[in-house]
Amino acid sequence: MLNAFLYIGATLIWGSTWLAIKLQLTQVPPILSVGYRFCLAALILFIFCLIRRKKLVFSRKDHFFMALQGVTVFGLGYCMSYLSTVYLTSGLVAVVFSSIMIWNILNLKLFMSQPIDLQAFFGGMLGLTGICVLFWQDLVVFSATRGMIGLTLALMGAYLASIGNVVGSRNAKAGIPVTQANTYGMAYGGLLTLCIHFGFGGELIMDWSPDYLGPMLYLTIFGSILAFGCYMLLIGRIGADYAAYVMLLVPVLALLLSTVFEGYHWRMNNISGILLVLMGNLVILSRPRTVLRLFRRLFPLTA
Repeated sequence: MLNAFLYIGATLIWGSTWLAIKLQLTQVPPILSVGYRFCLAALILFIFCLIRRKKLVFSRKDHFFMALQGVTVFGLGYCMSYLSTVYLTSGLVAVVFSSIMIWNILNLKLFMSQPIDLQAFFGGMLGLTGICVLFWQDLVVFSATRGMIGLTLALMGAYLASIGNVVGSRNAKAGIPVTQANTYGMAYGGLLTLCIHFGFGGELIMDWSPDYLGPMLYLTIFGSILAFGCYMLLIGRIGADYAAYVMLLVPVLALLLSTVFEGYHWRMNNISGILLVLMGNLVILSRPRTVLRLFRRLFPLTA
């Protein structure tokens, strides 16, 4: 049952973080909110590592790649995702961000010479088709509509996060523990976003109301620390291929929450596009009998 708890925990937290990001759109600029989130998360993880006496000294080369991972995922990637929620509902941003699985296929081929699996390629094309159907009206106009701006930002965020995933795989192979890689990565990414904000003339702004602090603490503690911890434990217990199914259910939950709290309106092209994206992700993840095996791993039969 622990596997099922970890799986459900990661799905529920990550599925709800997109709405929490939307709730953070108050008087604090989105990029500054990203800086607050990951600097605080890095501080908490540093304290955790010190208490547990985990290794915190790494070579310059390792720091370079941890910084690269942090800049792409926790810095620029999340900046794009936060900005996209200004133009789109949180559920749609989650759906577009799930295209990270498509970009993973491309980036693993470009940077690590990993061959492209035919089934994964077909799933990727299905997912991209779904995104085109979902934003068909904005693509036809092809001007700076709110939908087009939001789509572009969300796709950029997903692609940057995918590059960070590739760098993260390098760090894992180099023997850098996940906790320490995330600790330094969040620190580098958070500091970068603060530099961007203040470098462009931004002011130090803080919203001390519960409406802002609540989502920020939720995103920091649950979204940035606990959910990733559940996910990494799940990978260790059932394997990365099965744990990746979390990413299939996250946009579904995000859409449900967006419908309830943001009044997201379902139209035929929306339904068709979302179904195509989810089907594409399923094709990328699935192998024969994989779903059945996943269920058995989450709910093993006891004698």
